Amino acid sequence: MLTIRDLDFSYPNGESGLAVPQWDVANGEAVALVGPSGAGKTTLLKLICGIHQPSGGTIECVGVTVTALSDPERRAWRLRKVGVVFQDFALMDYLTVRENLLLPLRLGAGARAGEEGHARTLADQLEVSRYWNKLASELSQGERQRVAIARALVHRPVLVLADEPTASLDATRKSQAVRLMLEECRSRQAGLVMVTHDPELLPLFDRVVSLEDIVS
Repeated sequence: MLTIRDLDFSYPNGESGLAVPQWDVANGEAVALVGPSGAGKTTLLKLICGIHQPSGGTIECVGVTVTALSDPERRAWRLRKVGVVFQDFALMDYLTVRENLLLPLRLGAGARAGEEGHARTLADQLEVSRYWNKLASELSQGERQRVAIARALVHRPVLVLADEPTASLDATRKSQAVRLMLEECRSRQAGLVMVTHDPELLPLFDRVVSLEDIVS
């Protein structure tokens, strides 16, 4: 599913970067990525999905060498194949919940028959369907986070990257959201890498990886 070799990244402003000699995620594997704040977990997710470009090394995902793609190619690949839950949710505030959920399909994944039904099912499961025609700007933090999770799953990506996707949720909804992500990914052998600081969620994953153990 995911293969990283000799990855090296430094921020342009001189901040400390990230070096990962070797790391792999198997098909259908759900990995919880843990480690101290500021260690580089968010940076690693952004490298995997092609938002950041490393200065050296390779990242391969389902046969695609992401690090060899141009900026437009990486963006197109991400829109088609990767679901991302950002820490700031990255919702379009001027769009409704429905429009936000369907955005990955319209921008790159390509709409297929039944996709709006799938979006509505995800919204139902995450208890945000009541806000279907409500603007994202009118939602609470927890509601926004649940919409962001649904959007990351709607186009059935081969890899889901989630950065603290339950930080704004109560205990019941945390478990509900993570179990839904796991179910969606395992049903199609998609990979899941989730950054979390919540120890109660770790037993749900196939593997728990500390960033400190994979960086050099």
